Amino acid sequence: MAYQVLARKYRPQRFSDVAGQDHVTVTLINALTQGRIAHGYIFSGHRGIGKTTIARILAMALNCRNTIGSAERPTAEPCEVCESCTEIRAGNSVDVIEIDAATNRGIDEIRELRDAARYRPARDKYKIYILDEAHQITDAAFNALLKTLEEPPEHIVFMMATTQPEDIPQTVRSRCQHFSFHAVKLVDILAQIRAIAAHEGVEADEAALALLAEAGDGSMRDALSIMDQAIASAPVEDGRPRLDAMQIRELMGTVANTVFERILEAVHANRSADVMTTANQLLDAGNSPAQLARQFVRYLRNCVIAKISGVGVDKESTELLQISEDEQRRAGRSAALFTEEELTRFLQVMLRTFDELGYRQEQRFHFELGLLKLVHLQRLLPVEELLSRFPVASGSGEANANRPRTSASVAPPSAPVARVAPAPARRPEIAAPEKPAFSPFATDRSPRNFQEPPVIASVRKPAVEAQVMVQPDLPPPPAPIVAVAEADPVQEITAIEVAADLLGMGSIPAAVIEPEADAPVLSPEAAPVVESIAAVAAAGQPGEEYQRIAVEALSAASSQGSAADALADAEWTVSGDEIRVQTEFSKTMLPMVVNPEAEKIVRAALRSNGAGQLKLVLLPGSANAAAQKKPRAAKTGSAQAKAMDHPVVQQAQRLFNAEIRNVIDLRDND
Repeated sequence: MAYQVLARKYRPQRFSDVAGQDHVTVTLINALTQGRIAHGYIFSGHRGIGKTTIARILAMALNCRNTIGSAERPTAEPCEVCESCTEIRAGNSVDVIEIDAATNRGIDEIRELRDAARYRPARDKYKIYILDEAHQITDAAFNALLKTLEEPPEHIVFMMATTQPEDIPQTVRSRCQHFSFHAVKLVDILAQIRAIAAHEGVEADEAALALLAEAGDGSMRDALSIMDQAIASAPVEDGRPRLDAMQIRELMGTVANTVFERILEAVHANRSADVMTTANQLLDAGNSPAQLARQFVRYLRNCVIAKISGVGVDKESTELLQISEDEQRRAGRSAALFTEEELTRFLQVMLRTFDELGYRQEQRFHFELGLLKLVHLQRLLPVEELLSRFPVASGSGEANANRPRTSASVAPPSAPVARVAPAPARRPEIAAPEKPAFSPFATDRSPRNFQEPPVIASVRKPAVEAQVMVQPDLPPPPAPIVAVAEADPVQEITAIEVAADLLGMGSIPAAVIEPEADAPVLSPEAAPVVESIAAVAAAGQPGEEYQRIAVEALSAASSQGSAADALADAEWTVSGDEIRVQTEFSKTMLPMVVNPEAEKIVRAALRSNGAGQLKLVLLPGSANAAAQKKPRAAKTGSAQAKAMDHPVVQQAQRLFNAEIRNVIDLRDND
């Protein structure tokens, strides 16, 4: 006998052999048992799920010569041994006519069918017409069949199988019993192909069988066709074909989902270069951009379902995700990196990319652009977070409306930020900075979606950064140190008030400061303050503490010893909102020694120690380059020189090793 493909060889011959269609088979068995036989049936559903197979089994059961309940036929299932059953199974029964409606779709063919239906069957009880792809029949042909369907002879049964029931006129559907078939579940397909592999003597691991079941996409016939092809291309070991997942992927032209998991990890880490490198490797290997986009869409869909249902939490997640357990765990890991809204946006972007690839000339460029959009989406901030950062005035009245507002940057514990505090008694009181409204994103301080408010006045050890204002026609002491708030009135603070903020003591009473002509004299109340400030200034730079935290984190991590040694030898400084790490490596060697994984570990360690808002900057080159810079001397008689000669500024330089960055000269230039 000639070779039969697996889909034909293992075609079910009984209702109980049909997988995944219990709602249909149980109904038909009950109808046969009760003798409630309809004259017209419509079987609709996905391809390769058993519509024509069940029509043939029903024809065998209707024309079986053994009665239901007999020894040869105890149930409504066909006996499979009588002459009628064997002829129908072989396809040569004269009373069961199977018509391909895709080619016999005209009104003339249907008229011939209608005329032949008036004659009784040659031998069996029923004359049965099975119309495959019934939706291809024209409307005129259906109209010619209407009268026969409405008042058929008692010996006629029509069975119509279709994948598009909506194309069948409603007048025809209303005259028939309609059974909607379901897509076969993954577990049912997996069990069927596992049994077939054992019967055929094929060696296959679970990963290969799961891949075949997933490739079927709910169609038993598709899964068996791919399995037939895989067996033909499989290597033979000890006379038995051997199936493995890699061979099946190459046969189908697909890639492993681990690639898409790696892409999403790079998207989460905001590494565009890694995303493009992976895409370039896939495309250079000969994979089609459209096929990759299609697979990525399916993987993102699985991630969305895994995020919504919770993989491994309940049984329902397994029903929603028709993939193997390994793939479920992989989708769960990817889903844990993002929120439900982010995954939904990713899926929407890739769906649009997949649609565009169908009519674009440069498919590769559009596929790469779609992947880059995923990285860019990570850099967007929710509108709610932006709105929550605007300050909300407390109280009511004109006082609140006219009260000046100031802002302060968020600094690490070792580098507190100077608030705008009131000057001595001759200046008006300034209200404390108002806090922004409660934000639901306050606890989410990851670097990918957190941005600090603008720095107005920042203080760091050992240098104090400030702006100095020189006013005309005023006695020299005490020249104020001014912090300018963005889009707000200018507020003045003194060096002692900045020092008080460094110690977390708030503002100091005006009585503490008794300035003289040469230098400010501190009262006894301020003596402990100055001593504490000197201790803080002598404690060293905060960069050393950050360096210790980073080196310890890298030393604890495996395979990061080189990065730990490199950062231990580097020079760490804090500049504004940046942690600058001056290394001794060249621009080419630096990314190789301190790789992205090591940088990720350092950022996580700094974030956990309260420095998440500071930006880590790795600088290549010599560590002594920055030390060779010398400050420029101020011109004699200039505003810079007068600010340097001011006693309060000199006192701040002595206490805090402060440096003047900006000088505002308010004198008339006339």
